[in-house]
Amino acid sequence: MTKADPQSMSRDDLTLTAAFLIALAATLGALFIGEVLGQMPCMLCWYQRIAMFPLVPILGLSLWRGDGMARAYSLPLAIAGLALAAWHSGLYVGILPAPIVPCTENGPSCTGEAQMILGLPIPYLSAVAFAAILACLLFPKGHRP
Repeated sequence: MTKADPQSMSRDDLTLTAAFLIALAATLGALFIGEVLGQMPCMLCWYQRIAMFPLVPILGLSLWRGDGMARAYSLPLAIAGLALAAWHSGLYVGILPAPIVPCTENGPSCTGEAQMILGLPIPYLSAVAFAAILACLLFPKGHRP
């Protein structure tokens, strides 16, 4: 990306920008829930944050520099985050047996009504965010000279 003109952005730049904006929104949402609302995340939410938070500077710097290295660094984080979010969602819905329960009554929990955003639980939103970022990173790239 050499110009700030949106019409000059390549398809590759558009998908990276979309991935960056999704990661930024997810990161700001997680920080708002934790820091402003004071709701502690459970263990699996922490692990998903570990995968999501670095995506913002990685994708942002790659867009700014136009070096195209975002995919190499972002794909492992997005795949790991999606796997964690899928596991967490499976535990949440009860599909997976829970030998280790990340959400407890006395500790941090993702299961309360306070943990619903737009009617969806946080594990589902995390899975959607990681899947969308992964889709943006894997979509066919535009023409490269």
